[in-house]
Amino acid sequence: MNLTCNSTLEEMMISPGSEVKIAGPLNFHDLARIIAAGSTLISVVLSSYLIWMHATHYTQPREQRFIIRILFMVPVYSITSFMQIQWYWHAIYFNLLGSCIEAFVLASFYGLICHYCAPDLHTQKEFFRHLHPIKPWVMPINWLAKWFGGEKGPWRTPKSGLTWFNIIWISVYQYCFILVAMTATAVITQHFHKYCESSNSPVFAHVWVLVINAVSVTIAMYCLIQFYLQLTTPLAEHKLFIKILAIKLVVFLSFWQSAIISLATSGLNLVHANDVLAYPDIKVGIPSLLLCVEMTLLAVLHIWAFPYQIYRDNAGRRAFYPDSDPLKPNASPIEKRWGQPSGGFLGIRALMDACNPWDFVKGFGRGMRWLFVGVKKRKQDVSYMPGNRHDDNLRMDDMQGIKSADPSPHFAALQDPTLTQYHGIQGGVKAPDESVGLISHAQPNPLAGAASPPSAYTSTNPYRPAYADDPVYDPPPYGGAAASHPYESPSIPRPSRSGSSPSGRH
Repeated sequence: MNLTCNSTLEEMMISPGSEVKIAGPLNFHDLARIIAAGSTLISVVLSSYLIWMHATHYTQPREQRFIIRILFMVPVYSITSFMQIQWYWHAIYFNLLGSCIEAFVLASFYGLICHYCAPDLHTQKEFFRHLHPIKPWVMPINWLAKWFGGEKGPWRTPKSGLTWFNIIWISVYQYCFILVAMTATAVITQHFHKYCESSNSPVFAHVWVLVINAVSVTIAMYCLIQFYLQLTTPLAEHKLFIKILAIKLVVFLSFWQSAIISLATSGLNLVHANDVLAYPDIKVGIPSLLLCVEMTLLAVLHIWAFPYQIYRDNAGRRAFYPDSDPLKPNASPIEKRWGQPSGGFLGIRALMDACNPWDFVKGFGRGMRWLFVGVKKRKQDVSYMPGNRHDDNLRMDDMQGIKSADPSPHFAALQDPTLTQYHGIQGGVKAPDESVGLISHAQPNPLAGAASPPSAYTSTNPYRPAYADDPVYDPPPYGGAAASHPYESPSIPRPSRSGSSPSGRH
């Protein structure tokens, strides 16, 4: 077995006069540089303008930070592709640098859709906990589910929307870690001459990095498509199709197009160096030139896929987040607040916010925590409780009439007279992964504590004022969020004076 790299770009420089002229005084390499430079200039200008407009109309930071991150991919790919053509002998480093953004673009798109559904992690989990119906996996997973175990096999559709949400989560965020790890591996092995991009031999790192990245990006992209198909209807106003099209095109063009060209030139030897095309032109010049031109077209597509006008025109207006189950009675959607522009001078604060990678680190950490710890406890979640009308989500109205003999471990919580305010869609004790801000602005529920608050009728209630025991004291009617005692609940009858009926006043 050959343990040496047959050729490297450093050793195969294009010498002057080695290529024939194909356009006046220009050979292929010179022509490719001119076209790539012009395409890069156009794409960078268009993308920079759109990024700047979002940054200066930063009225929805929770959404727009992800949009700005997505928009960064076009100038990054364009610039690194041009640098590969110009300095082709160092193309491997520029290629790895540009590819790093791909995983963060996918994670940003996932985060954007999550924030279209709900404003923070706590409400996002509630949204997906009550998601109905959960669509079956698209092919080929649905085929595997039929062949291996059906609804009891490993490829089944989760019964809980929260479990489904967590599966998508870790499938997307794993790519961020894998791509960074593989990029570091490629740089290190290239330094020690063990990468050999020109070879697909298993004795070099190139083929292994390529295969691992291919598996990882396929999982992430598959789950993003499943995520898109599930939420197409409730998020119809956001026009997700054109957004995911822009993302899929970048992934295909940046990874699969380059992989196909590499296989055709190195593995199948379909194209050989000649008087017109030198080896660096085949290996680097053609795929990089294609990317530069394609990024220009994508920069134009992004103007329609991620417009800034809706954030400019809706500043200060009221809107509402979608409901996960449109058939749910008495739904009370969460208000979507449009603030005033908060991007700072020339949008600098917004750009700094978008460039902060810490939420990707926390997102991957939360995903790994669920994969190794939370998955074992997933059936303790309220969405797995019996009596569930649809078998995949829990309706709070199904809990009415539950008996004291019910063996459910959640029965004690259901009997708490403060259930209305502290459990269910708008409240509940927060899980540990929600209180550390694993998604940007995942703020704790201000009404949720570490445990359910004391009952209004216990003598040890620290929130019960002394004058409440006065037999002549008549508290005011419950006023919802404006009540004088925040731990009252409309489900708790108010104490009455002697001789008065429980349901009214004299």
